[in-house]
Amino acid sequence: MSNDIVKAIEEKYKNMGQDPNTYLKGLLHSKLINYWDYVEVDTLLSLQKPRTDFTDEPIFIMYHQVTELLLKLITHEIKQIVDNENIDTAIFANKIDRINRYSGILTESFAVMREGMDYDQYNQFRLTLAPASGFQSAQFRFIELYCTDAHLLVNSRVKAQVNADSDMNYLFDNLYWKDAGLDHKTGKKTLTLSQFEDRYIDSLKATATKYKGKNIYNRFLKLNASDEKVKALKTALRNFDHTYNVVWPLSHLKTAEYYLNSKGENKAATGGSEWQKYLHPSYQRRIFFPELWTKEEIENWGK
Repeated sequence: MSNDIVKAIEEKYKNMGQDPNTYLKGLLHSKLINYWDYVEVDTLLSLQKPRTDFTDEPIFIMYHQVTELLLKLITHEIKQIVDNENIDTAIFANKIDRINRYSGILTESFAVMREGMDYDQYNQFRLTLAPASGFQSAQFRFIELYCTDAHLLVNSRVKAQVNADSDMNYLFDNLYWKDAGLDHKTGKKTLTLSQFEDRYIDSLKATATKYKGKNIYNRFLKLNASDEKVKALKTALRNFDHTYNVVWPLSHLKTAEYYLNSKGENKAATGGSEWQKYLHPSYQRRIFFPELWTKEEIENWGK
């Protein structure tokens, strides 16, 4: 070990008020790291817990676990944008490029679901999953709130009546995704929605409040629009908005149509939602960055 490295180590720990010798001696007892321990391979491969003996159920579980990891990768990049008030435009663009890469994998990966499971097996083991539903993916909801303000995520019935200053509780009562689990005539919620809200609604509201005016959309709007780097960033953000809010939902919808309605059965989703409407982007009209789109593009969203 060179003297420069030893000196750097000593300075590092002295700056933290620590005795460098303690840490250097600790190296004598440290075990060498290996791939399987670092990546926690054994733990990772033990996380699949099928509820039936159908051989294709583990595929369903692993696919959704991979999806959650991709959502975590997206969140990892998003947080570096929204938690940095003075983020450099080049770094902003780099993070969005990474997010677009992960989002692209999400859309392409639906072939695993659409073509990778036996039709009859799926329609048997899925019956054991109620009331669980992909609707309950909290990471998906948090990403929405990191990307844009809550008033842009309400259902179409009230969207024209709200703005950034509207009451947060009112906005949350009218979020678009509640249409998947709420009967507006009776006010009754599905068990799927009730369970999700019991677990996550407080933290979702806290996130919406914390990042109001500080989310990706607002970070972008504060940049100099005439900057060439900002123009390139605008294109990248449009790509993300379209991939996440149009291409991915349509991929999901086509998969659902294959398993739930390809023979005209119109089977119910495990969470009880009207999945044809809930999944179709032209019905949801979820747009993170509306000022980046023309009026015509917004009117034809998802068509």
